[in-house]
Amino acid sequence: MKTYILIILFCLGVNTFANAQKKIPTAQELTVKNIDELNERLELSPTQKSVIYNYVFDMYRQQLELVKKQQAGSSKEEDVTRFYKFQNETNDNIKNILKGNQIAEFDKLQEERLNGDNKKKKGKKGKNKEEEPVTGISGLKSQN
Repeated sequence: MKTYILIILFCLGVNTFANAQKKIPTAQELTVKNIDELNERLELSPTQKSVIYNYVFDMYRQQLELVKKQQAGSSKEEDVTRFYKFQNETNDNIKNILKGNQIAEFDKLQEERLNGDNKKKKGKKGKNKEEEPVTGISGLKSQN
């Protein structure tokens, strides 16, 4: 009886561990998430949404190819440089499609992404409250 219980607990543990492993999202999943955020922030027309979707999908497809190469250990510095160049071209192409206030909002969104600002982080800290980063030894001592 004890053996059966141990086998069942072992199987449950293995199953839990297997499900805990994160899968890399597909290019389509990343694109849909990105387009939804852009549509929410920029209020894209259907035509803009369609064209930007194609640009963003190609960018994420190349990004995932680069990640696979890096995981396999066969990526080169030139691959990373080529990807960043392609990413900048994609952003320029998106800006060419946007109009008026959309360009300013897109630039703001890009800056937030580069700085690592997310809505989730803002919600936890408070919208108007900005904390100064504490550096040096005092920063290490103040960590909870």
